[in-house]
Amino acid sequence: MASTESGRAPFTNPRKCILSKEQLEAFQNSSTHSKIISYIEVLNEAVIGVKLSDGCTESPGVQAILKILDEVGKIAVDTPPLENSGSRFGNPAFRDFYDRISKSSQELHSELPGLPENATVELSAYFTESWGNRTRIDYGSGMELNFLCWLFCLEELKVIQESDHKALVIKVFWRYIEVMRTLQSSYWLEPAGSHGVWGLDDYHFLPFLFGSAQLRGHKYIRPKSIHDSDVVDEYSKDYMYLACIKFINSIKTASLRWHSPMLDDISGVKTWDKVNSGMVKMYRAEVLGKLPVIQHFLFGSILPFEGPIMHEAESDGDDAHWGHAHNHPGNDVREGWGDCCGIPVPSAFAAAAAEKPAGARLEGPLVRQIPFD
Repeated sequence: MASTESGRAPFTNPRKCILSKEQLEAFQNSSTHSKIISYIEVLNEAVIGVKLSDGCTESPGVQAILKILDEVGKIAVDTPPLENSGSRFGNPAFRDFYDRISKSSQELHSELPGLPENATVELSAYFTESWGNRTRIDYGSGMELNFLCWLFCLEELKVIQESDHKALVIKVFWRYIEVMRTLQSSYWLEPAGSHGVWGLDDYHFLPFLFGSAQLRGHKYIRPKSIHDSDVVDEYSKDYMYLACIKFINSIKTASLRWHSPMLDDISGVKTWDKVNSGMVKMYRAEVLGKLPVIQHFLFGSILPFEGPIMHEAESDGDDAHWGHAHNHPGNDVREGWGDCCGIPVPSAFAAAAAEKPAGARLEGPLVRQIPFD
């Protein structure tokens, strides 16, 4: 491959490369995999004991990213959901939102200081896919991973610096989560996979990982404190882990042990240090180590694929994966069959809309409490 004057590979349009277990194993042993894990660990360390409300410096790069996220939020507001009361699945207006983001990507990226002009095509792929899947109108930990990769690429290109790590988590990443909650509640994004697998709530993983780092060493909030509604209400403004628990409780009734059993199990761990270290290991295994997630991963010049290429992966249709341009390792759900190509599942918001409003709930256009059954 030719290289640029700076000695790096030329920017390219990222594409999917992983179809098989062998390719997944090659990815797990690659420098790209190591870079992603290392980046997560670096960001994780940057927010140990840090509150969302704590002050931090915002470089011009961070300020530009926050402005972009605000613009995405405005595009969502300007693209209201269609009347679709007869369906409990994803709202078709999401496709209009997605198309507007894709069309605006060049202009949005132009706001980033110091970004090479020809880098936009590569960065836009990660950025656009961060908001959900256009075809299926769903969202999961793989889309969340795209946003992380977008930030990684921006740091590789010196748009943001090492000194920005704290702000990237408590300002940028948290703002991304806030925008995603708006999209999830407005467009009733379905959980990616047949039942939101590989996310700790229906959609996300990383806010629990970074959120547990924030709580490491806390004097009296313990993992079991997620069951104390007073603690959750009072401290959700400071800690994203508790904010996520509050979010879950705002749209689902009954005990966490019924609708969020993994989070319930984790609450039995003694310390946040152990929760946090376990989260990193779990992310490595359950997100970066699962074919149904990583077969959607986009590889470009900044995050290259270093394994064998299969030509089937080169399809550039609207969504080659959901057109079944991939292999099924077997009928075991954990190997990627059931949750990869399972039937669509309505979002919790869609189910909630059928219920009468009950009790306190988070702000959002279509957020309602629902019973779990």
